Amino acid sequence: MSRIFWDTNLFIYLIEDYGELSERVAALRKRMLGRNDQLYTSALTLGEVLVKPTEARSHELRRKYEAAVVTGSIVIPFDIEAARTYASIRQDRNIRPPDAMQLACAAHARVDLFITNDDRLSEKTVPGIQFVTSLARSPL
Repeated sequence: MSRIFWDTNLFIYLIEDYGELSERVAALRKRMLGRNDQLYTSALTLGEVLVKPTEARSHELRRKYEAAVVTGSIVIPFDIEAARTYASIRQDRNIRPPDAMQLACAAHARVDLFITNDDRLSEKTVPGIQFVTSLARSPL
């Protein structure tokens, strides 16, 4: 069993139709369930995925996202410890603040794998996270 953190975009691909990306994320989630892996994300992810449904006043899409994030994963808050980690990560000015928040939450939870669709992040080493990888390079 592994502790795997999903960045926001993976939830979007899981819920909405993005063709091959959606298929890849659905297959990834199926493999994770079969292995009894734990899915992690942050409270920031929930906020980010709710922007579009809130703008569109789509209660159905909002419900789908909330269910996927809240009931399907362990949601890590951005707390004082994560804020301290965030400050260390932001020393690298190439990492945008929202990405640093995600990485800080994942590091605070000591995840094994952080999966994103942002290839720039897959090159980063973050203490507290064993591996950072892109969806395309995901080993699962």
